[in-house]
This record gives sequence, structure tokens and C-alpha cells, in this order.
Amino acid sequence: MSAQHSLSERGRTWFRALTGTDGMVAHAPRSVRAADAALGGKQTRFIAVVPDPGNRFPRARRGEVGLDEAWALADQVRAVMHDDRDGERRPIVAIVDVPSQAYGRSEELLGIHLACAAAADAYASARLAGHAVIALLVGGAMSGAFLAHGYQANRILALDSPAVMVHAMGKQAAARITRRSVTELEQLGERIVPMAYDIHSYAQLGLLHRLIDGVNADTPAEADVERVRAELLSAIADVRTGAPDLTSRWASVAAQATRAASIEVRRRLTEQWDAA
Repeated sequence: MSAQHSLSERGRTWFRALTGTDGMVAHAPRSVRAADAALGGKQTRFIAVVPDPGNRFPRARRGEVGLDEAWALADQVRAVMHDDRDGERRPIVAIVDVPSQAYGRSEELLGIHLACAAAADAYASARLAGHAVIALLVGGAMSGAFLAHGYQANRILALDSPAVMVHAMGKQAAARITRRSVTELEQLGERIVPMAYDIHSYAQLGLLHRLIDGVNADTPAEADVERVRAELLSAIADVRTGAPDLTSRWASVAAQATRAASIEVRRRLTEQWDAA
């Protein structure tokens, strides 16, 4: 099987490493894993989407966020909010290794846009309700799957690895849409940061809180896991010191340098909105 079509097990690997369990959830698809585990002496909810070759939807067998996965993500996040509504808000860590949302006729007919929106809304609602939401990118963070699972986090962390990629569209699909070759797209990414796929380019946009280097992403040793736990704790502590919105993404030095035009547009839109 080619690398393009192989199943990534990074999400499952890091979920097990950080929780010590498989995270199977009753009445949820096998592709969504969730469990509480101690992090810095406090319980934290970890959630991941993993491949399921037996998924009833063929388009969601390689770790994609499909209909079942998106609704299950929303359900798991909402359950944490419900359980913690009168007490301390647990942090929520989204372990991200998703190649795409599931594309297919069934998905379109049954409203995958609604399912993914429900997942994104749940994460955003949890963030605004006081849960520290952290996204840990261990593999692909592609397309609508990342929007539904991880992008609404207060802070985004990523392992420094060639397999950790962020983009709105896979390379082959982007090549078809733009009528360019994959090689041409990669060359454009070297000059135009938002068109690149690698995690170092993504970090230049100011959207990444921390790039974690020196960690074995595929077969982490205990020292690697402890390093990531420490980074997660640091990110959670950082969340607790600020507002629950996403202003940190355009306040960073990197964002000021590479997204100056976007920041100016946002400023002018806010100015006009407030004057209306």
C-alpha cells in the first residue's frame, strides 16, 4: 500500500501514550476515542479520531472526520461541559491526526456540514465556558477535519515532524483544483507561506503556540511523552492567564510579520462594525 493511502496510527499512538487506555466509548463509533487522564495532578479529557477500516462509511475509514465522527466529537465535548457546569472546568486536549473530512455522496446528503459545524461549535463553546482547550497536532491536520477537531482550541501545539502538515486541502486535490502539478504547488509554498503544508511554515503564520522538537512522533519513549505532557501543562497555564477568545493568534510576533494585511483588515472591519 502506498504511503498516500496508508493509515496513520499517530493519533492512536499518542492517545494511548497520554491516557494509558484505548479510550473506547460506549454508543460511539470506534473511530472516536475519549478518556480522562491525570495531567499535572488534575483530570483532563483527551479526545482523538483514529482510523477504522470497518467504518460503515467507506469514506471515513482512514481517520477522516465523517458524519459519525463529527457528531461523536460534539457529543463528547458537550458531555464534559455538562458534567463540569457546576465545578472546575477540565482541560480538553484534542489529539489531531486527521487527513480530511469524509467526502462522499452519503456525507453530503446526510449533512456533513452540519455535523462538522456541531463539533466546531462544541469546542468553541467549551473554550468560551472556561475549559482550556488545547490542540496537539501529531500528524495531519487537514481541511474541514481540522476545523471540526482542534482548530477552535485556545492554543495549538504541534510535534516538529515532516508528517505534521496543516492545510485547507490535500496536495493532490489542490493540484487538480488549481490545474498545477504537485511539484509546482510545493515550489509556490516555498515562496508563499500560506500555500505551504509543512508545520514550520504554519508556525510562521502565528497560529501555533508551540512547536515541540526533539520528540519521536511515531514511537515515543517515556521521555518524549513526559516532554509533551509538560508542554500541554504549560499551554493550559498560559490559557488560564488570558481571555477565552483567539486574539493570541494575531497578537504574536510571527503573526504581526506575516499576516499584517489580515490584521489590518480585521482592525478596519471592527472599526466599522463598532461605528454602525
